[in-house]
Amino acid sequence: MAASEIVFLLNDQLIRTTAPPGSAMLDFVRKKRHLTGSKLVCKEGECGACTVLVGNLSGDELVYQSMTSCIMPLVNAHGKHIVTIEGLNMDTLSPVQQAMVDSYGTQCGFCTPGFVVSLSGYLLSAKDITFEGAIGAIDGNICRCTGYKSIERAARSLVDRLIEEGDGNNIRQLVKAKYIPSYFSTVKDRLEGLLSTDHQEYSGRKLGGGTDLYVQRPYEMYESEVFPVYDASPMKQIELKNGICTFGAALTMGDLYRSKVFARALPNADYIFKLLSSTQIRNMATIGGNLVNASPIGDFTILLLALNSKIHLEGASGIRTLPLSSFYLGYKKLDLNEDEILLKISFPIPNRDTIFHFEKVSQRKYFDIASVNLASSIEMTDDRVRSAHIAIGGVGPIPLYLRKTATHLQGKTLDSHLVEEVFDILQSEISPISDARGSAEYKRLLARQLLLAQFLNINAGIYQIEKLIHV
Repeated sequence: MAASEIVFLLNDQLIRTTAPPGSAMLDFVRKKRHLTGSKLVCKEGECGACTVLVGNLSGDELVYQSMTSCIMPLVNAHGKHIVTIEGLNMDTLSPVQQAMVDSYGTQCGFCTPGFVVSLSGYLLSAKDITFEGAIGAIDGNICRCTGYKSIERAARSLVDRLIEEGDGNNIRQLVKAKYIPSYFSTVKDRLEGLLSTDHQEYSGRKLGGGTDLYVQRPYEMYESEVFPVYDASPMKQIELKNGICTFGAALTMGDLYRSKVFARALPNADYIFKLLSSTQIRNMATIGGNLVNASPIGDFTILLLALNSKIHLEGASGIRTLPLSSFYLGYKKLDLNEDEILLKISFPIPNRDTIFHFEKVSQRKYFDIASVNLASSIEMTDDRVRSAHIAIGGVGPIPLYLRKTATHLQGKTLDSHLVEEVFDILQSEISPISDARGSAEYKRLLARQLLLAQFLNINAGIYQIEKLIHV
C-alpha cells in the first residue's frame, strides 16, 4: 500500500514516520528512536515493563492513559502524545522517581521504568489522589525481584506528599511542582495543531487495540496492511435511550470503566471491571475486538451475552442487527461478511427486578485469563424467575450462551430443587477440554460452582453448600 504518514509527539519531539502502521510502538521507540528505557520483556502486554503514557485530546481536555507499548500498534499513536520514561526525566529526580529510591523500590531495575510511568500517569489522570487508586494504577506492572511492599511504600509516600501539599494534580500544577517536565504545558496546543492535518486513509485488516492479535500473530501484524478503527468517532459513542444502552465497538474497556453513563447501565460496574485484565490492557482493548476475536473465554463477551446483547454490523449493503448469541458459529467462525465491520453493541438495561452477576476463576484474581467465567442476568418476581440469560466461557469452542439452562429457569420458583435440576442441564450444554488452565473435570466443577454463585447472589439461603458433595 502507499506509505501513509503517522504523525505524533514522542516525549518533546514531533514525529513524522512512514514506518509500517502495524509495527509495534515499543520496536519504534527502541530501534528507531533509541529510547531503551522502555524494556522489552514479555512481548504480550503482561508485565508492564514497556509501559508508556498516551495523551489524547478528549473535547477540551488532554487525557493520559497508560498502555503497554509492546503490543500497541504504531498507527494508534497518530495525533497523540506518547511518553516514555525518558520523557519524564528532568535535571533532578521527579518525586515519583525519588519515592522509588527512598523506599528501596528497585533492585535489578528492569521493571522500574514501567512503575514510574504508571504512577506518573496516575497523577496526570486521577480526579482524587488515593493510595488505593495509586495501587490500582500499577496493577499491570510486575516486579520479579524487589518485592511489592517497598513499591507500595513508595506509592504511599507519594500519595501522602501530594495530599499534604494540597496543590492539586492538573498539568499546570504538576509542572510547577516538578512532578513532570515543563514541556507538558505545551502539549495540548501542539496536539490541536496535529489534529488539523489530514490523516490518510488506510486499507487492509481492520485493527482496534490489537491486544490479542499482537500476542498471537505479532510478526504477521508488523507488516500487515491495517485499517485502524481505534479512533473512529462514530464508534466511540454511548447512549442510554428507552431502556437500551448502545455503545460503539471502538470504545475500550477503560473508556467504559471511566464512563458515568455506562455505569448507570451496568450493575456492579466497578467490581466487574477490576476483574477484566490490567489498567494498561483495559485502556487498549476495544469491545468490538473482544467480540470479533471470538475467544471462548473472553470476559466481556461472556458479560454481554448474559445481558442479551445485540450487535450491529455495517457493510456495503447497509446495517444489519443480530443477537450476539447467534454471532458465534464455531471455533473462530463468525456470522460476519468480509465487507462488514462491527459498528456498535446494544443491550437492555437491567431493571430493578433483574440481578446481574459476573464471576471468573483464574490463577490470579485480577489480570489473568479465566479458566472458567460465567455471567447471568435473572429477572425475578418474588421467588419466581421471569426471565434468564446465562453465558459461560472456557467450557467449549465458542463463548457459550446457555440457552437450555436459561429456558428451564423461566417461569419457575427458584428453590433448591430447581437449582439441582439446572446443574444437570448445565452439564449437558458444556463440553470442556483439558488444557493448561485445568482438566475437563475441573472445569465442569467450576461451571457448577459459578452457576451456584449466581443463585446465592439472589438468595444466600437457597442452597446448602454441604449438599454439593452429593451432587
